[in-house]
Amino acid sequence: MKPMRSVPTLRISVALAAALAAAHSHDLRAQAADDVRAQIAKAIPGGNSLPGRKSPDHGAAQALRTVYARNADAPLWSRDGHPTPQAEGVLRELQNADAYGLRSQDYAAPAIARLENTKGASAGTEAHWAQFDVRLSAAALAFMSDLHYGRVDPKSAGFNLQGTHQELDLAASLEGLAKSVDVSAEFASVEPPFYHYHLLKEHLPLYLKLARQPELTHLTPVSATLKPGSSYAGAPALRRLLTALGDLPAGTNTPSPDSTFDADLSNGVRSFQQRHGLPPDGALGKATFKALTTRPAQRVRQIDLTLERWRWLPPFQTPPIVVNIPQFRLFEFRTTEDRAANILQMNVIVGKTFPRMQTPVFESNMTYAVIRPYWDVPRSITVNEMLPKIRANSGYVAAQRLQIVSGQSDSSPAVAPTPEAIAALASGRLRLRQMPGEDNALGLIKFMFPNNYNVYLHSTPAHRLFNESVRAFSHGCIRVSDPVALATDVLKNAPGDWTREKVAAAMNDGKTIRVNLTQPISVLILYGTALATEAGPILFFDDIYGYDKRLERELGLAPVH
Repeated sequence: MKPMRSVPTLRISVALAAALAAAHSHDLRAQAADDVRAQIAKAIPGGNSLPGRKSPDHGAAQALRTVYARNADAPLWSRDGHPTPQAEGVLRELQNADAYGLRSQDYAAPAIARLENTKGASAGTEAHWAQFDVRLSAAALAFMSDLHYGRVDPKSAGFNLQGTHQELDLAASLEGLAKSVDVSAEFASVEPPFYHYHLLKEHLPLYLKLARQPELTHLTPVSATLKPGSSYAGAPALRRLLTALGDLPAGTNTPSPDSTFDADLSNGVRSFQQRHGLPPDGALGKATFKALTTRPAQRVRQIDLTLERWRWLPPFQTPPIVVNIPQFRLFEFRTTEDRAANILQMNVIVGKTFPRMQTPVFESNMTYAVIRPYWDVPRSITVNEMLPKIRANSGYVAAQRLQIVSGQSDSSPAVAPTPEAIAALASGRLRLRQMPGEDNALGLIKFMFPNNYNVYLHSTPAHRLFNESVRAFSHGCIRVSDPVALATDVLKNAPGDWTREKVAAAMNDGKTIRVNLTQPISVLILYGTALATEAGPILFFDDIYGYDKRLERELGLAPVH
């Protein structure tokens, strides 16, 4: 009879077996990890840009290589064959790229999601997880780059911006993202710092939701302008649309009969008109009907394109002056924070929609102002507009208080408008200017920021034009509605103690005065067809110069139909 094995011996054997199994499992995991590293090294692309990227790289390809080199090609997004919580979070944000004004397909989000969700034998292979890791890293880098810098070179879209964009350390950002406990906050940290960028982005979910309900904008056509009390079969549909847009408070009483364009609907239409740059008369006319029936998907596109443009802007180093061309509005910042309480706002008149008269989109520095300026008539206006009138009417020069002069300074002597002088004017040997005064085309003050376009801010004798809702009347320069308020702010630190009263007095004096600024002021002439307000409503403007269409083409986007 064999002796029975002792219990301690049995326990030792079991423990030894467990230890050997654990060691074997550890060896297998270590080998698998090494294999994944080897596969990641193979999967990292070479070249100066990430695969499939048409937009500027901003060092994203190099950042991808740098991060994996720092981590010895270890996976960033998976552990033991399972995606990390951060990977899940990044993928969710990529799939939700439209909430940022971007497109998930631009970051291969659907393909990466399929990799993550692949089941079966291939899901456990080292090559599979290596591909998942590298592709997710590349997508995250592209996403952060686009959020921070934008997707295209501003110059290719017609924006001549001089300021230096704040650089983003993409490698450090990717490493932070892979360890972050809040992926969405990590992405938000690389977005533009502007308050109104984030306000505008907050409106996207509503308009994305409305874009899934295109039937909302299917309204019964109107044959004539409707005023309160008019019969309108489309009243119920109009009520639903205005309520969905927030222009009509939910729960507004339904009139009887239901097919009446009543006072509530008129008030809702007036709110809509105010947000879309239309005369706020509360009537349902042709222009208002066209705006109301614009597809919500088009409004989403306007928001997306405006967010893209705001990504191009460098942070404000000093309080700037900003003009938004399609809004016909100027914003003079008193701090570098874009908060309404610290911004002087006023209406402006911009260039006509003809190509050669459009106000350009650019950035420059204001360095001085001229009170009671001469107007040096641009050569193109002299040749195309003034000379025919001068030749047709010998008294035109005197009647318009014009002078034909031989030099380039304000002290240049004037010559009589003889036939010989007019011929010299036509050949370019003499030039034309208008004398200072209330009827001067520049008004009583101009604000100078040297630029290649010869564009500046100035007042105007044509005050009635500020009553128009669409104010594209100039040859390219920008006319301001409250020049005294702007001058008081611009000149507050200039020598001479320029109070509002002193500015107004100088503008009505007889002298031409140049006032140099102590510190240059950044002037940004911009273009955005959507703007969120701090009070809540979002504003939309017409694409008067076609810049939205141009940016669509640069981004490879099909027009919204």
